[in-house]
Amino acid sequence: MRILRKWLTLSAIALFPINSGWTQQDSGKTPSTVQPLTSEEMKQAVTIDAITVPTPGEFFKAIDKGGKPNWASQFRPPTPIDATSRAQMALNLGTLIADGYIAVEAQDGQQVKNIGRDVLTLAKKLSVSDSVIARGKSISQFAESGAWDQLNEELEATQNEVKKALEENRDTDLITLVSIGGWIRGTQVVTGLLVQTYSPEVAKLLRQPNLVGYLRAKLDQLPQRIRQDKLVIQVNGELQTMAKLVSFSPDHVPTPEEVKTLNQTAATLTKEISTGK
Repeated sequence: MRILRKWLTLSAIALFPINSGWTQQDSGKTPSTVQPLTSEEMKQAVTIDAITVPTPGEFFKAIDKGGKPNWASQFRPPTPIDATSRAQMALNLGTLIADGYIAVEAQDGQQVKNIGRDVLTLAKKLSVSDSVIARGKSISQFAESGAWDQLNEELEATQNEVKKALEENRDTDLITLVSIGGWIRGTQVVTGLLVQTYSPEVAKLLRQPNLVGYLRAKLDQLPQRIRQDKLVIQVNGELQTMAKLVSFSPDHVPTPEEVKTLNQTAATLTKEISTGK
């Protein structure tokens, strides 16, 4: 399923160096949950901007077998965008970009426009508005005309524009937070769909210890001023919990209750990102 592929490749730029799994040399220490990518994971990797994200292709096919997911059921109330912390703005921006893909898959034009407006507002606060204003207008136009394929492309281009602008503004640390926010929200949605229609095949593919371990390693590499942000500390702690939930053995099949626990953890963290507390 294309939208779930985009969840892993765009909303979760959690990202491994292209030539190897994450190694001790990258940060000076190796979290216990992190191991080099297996050959199977490398086969399923998608490369973006010289970075590799593990994407289990059968995950999307397995969800499709259960019928069309009820994407609208994963909508959430409007996200507060009055944050003053740049860390919270970046995390929120990641969750909103994930919301955009959900709205497109649900083919809800008004929801797409609402989310696009909020993305633009946060982009302005992060001083990257010039590069995304044109994209915002295109998103609104495509939403009005129901051009869903073009909307997917515009959302991808918008995220790339945000990344590029943050790099140009020397705010590369915020890219990490945007990526983490998107992955957390994406995990909430995917597990939410699984809670509705449980599939052992899909549940087993929730195993992602390398990905979450790398996310936490990226957080550990952020400057001290960002690491000491109250919300970032909360996110790091909850990611540790999520790491345990997705670090089960290869032969284990998560039960519906375990899937629900992961969903609740991701939902709680998404809410904390939204409210800042």
